Amino acid sequence: MDSPAFTQNPHKPSERIKLNNLIRERKMIELDHVCKSYGLSNVLKDLNLIANEREFISIRGKSGVGKSTLLRIIGLLESPDKGSVKLFGKSVSELNDEQKSSLRLHSMGFIFQFFNLIPSLTVLENIELPLALAGIKKIERKKRAIELLDHFDLANLANRFPPTLSGGEKQRTAIIRALTNNPRIILADEPTSSLDDENSTLLMELLSYIKKERDTTIILTTTDLYEKLPTTRDYLLKNGHLQKAPANPTDEKTITQNNH
Repeated sequence: MDSPAFTQNPHKPSERIKLNNLIRERKMIELDHVCKSYGLSNVLKDLNLIANEREFISIRGKSGVGKSTLLRIIGLLESPDKGSVKLFGKSVSELNDEQKSSLRLHSMGFIFQFFNLIPSLTVLENIELPLALAGIKKIERKKRAIELLDHFDLANLANRFPPTLSGGEKQRTAIIRALTNNPRIILADEPTSSLDDENSTLLMELLSYIKKERDTTIILTTTDLYEKLPTTRDYLLKNGHLQKAPANPTDEKTITQNNH
């Protein structure tokens, strides 16, 4: 039996009401004692996380510690071996693949480390893509994509192709694409790793603006352990657990000692 909390067709008025009621929950993401292993490698161990509406949370850690795995579990691309995942106050454990896909498409936006833009499509067409997948008619999706480009002062990029863009332009295009279906959650996997300092700063300012303007919850991962970000909370993922992120190497040493 399908869970009444999630809808397979949010374009029907009655089902849109269900989805709208669902996403009014203040707790947007809840992970409770989540575990994930690959073979003999225990990547996540009894991990707990709550993210509320309009929070901007960073998950910091070295490469390979499980940051991307954590985002994939939140984004319903992987399931935990143990523990529970709730989105918008409802458990996702009984969702089928179609329901998970619908929830991702209509309530989540993804920003990837290497942009994931399709090189043979223009910027406008790349931004339209999630709308096309959602079944929006061509005239309407083109209108929405143009409005987003105008809103973020990037209309001049509409007819250009990704290979002709700078790194910063590619990442801003990727962010706009993530916004097309007005998601309540944005998951950003090391979005600054391919950018210089100036573009990294611009990107963080843009994400902070989006959080405030759209009441969006943002979870961002980074390998920079000490960078000051416009976040509401910062965590360090280490040895499969989340802990308060250190502000500097001295703090990290103190936290490590206290955890032993």
